[in-house]
Amino acid sequence: MLVGAIALFGAMNAQTKFGLKAGGNLSSVSNTEDNESKFGFYGGAFANMPLSASFNIQPELIYSGKGVSFDGAGDPRLNLDYISVPVFFQYEATPQFYLEAGPEFSFLISAKTKYDGASVDVKDSINGFDLGIGLGAGYNFTASFGANIRYVAGVTDILKDNEDDAYTNGVLQLGLTYTFQK
Repeated sequence: MLVGAIALFGAMNAQTKFGLKAGGNLSSVSNTEDNESKFGFYGGAFANMPLSASFNIQPELIYSGKGVSFDGAGDPRLNLDYISVPVFFQYEATPQFYLEAGPEFSFLISAKTKYDGASVDVKDSINGFDLGIGLGAGYNFTASFGANIRYVAGVTDILKDNEDDAYTNGVLQLGLTYTFQK
C-alpha cells in the first residue's frame, strides 16, 4: 500500500502544473448600510494537480484586498487585507474551459478604516480568520495564459464578539493566470 501511495504521489507530482494569478476584486460586506462595492487587487501562486482525466484540485496562496466603501463625503471605507488559501476542485468541461468550487481560508493581515485621508487601525475588532465558499469558471487561451472569474461568499462573521446579524465578506474576482510550462 505504501508503494502504491508513493507511486501515485510521484505520478501526480509529474503532472502538477504551477502558475501565477492576479486580478481585481470587487468586494462588499453584508449588513452594512449605505455601502458600495470596493475595488481591490489580488495576486499569488497556484498548483494545479490532476485527480482524473476531467477533475483537478487547485490549492492557491494569494494576497486579497477586500472591504467595503460607504456613501458620503470624505470617501469612507473599510480596507481588509488577507492572505487567502483557496482549495478549489475543478471540472474541465473542455480542454480549455473549466468550472470550479471550493472553500477559501483567509487570514487577516491588516484592517483599517479610512475617512478624509486619515487611516485608523481596527484590526483588534476584526476576526483574524475568514471562511468563504467560492464558485467560478475559467478559460485557458493557450497552455500558459488564461482568464478566470470567481465569487467567494463569506460564511463567518468578520466582527469579533458580534451578537447581532453577521457581517460577512463577499468578493467577485476577475483575473488572469499564467501557467509555467515544463
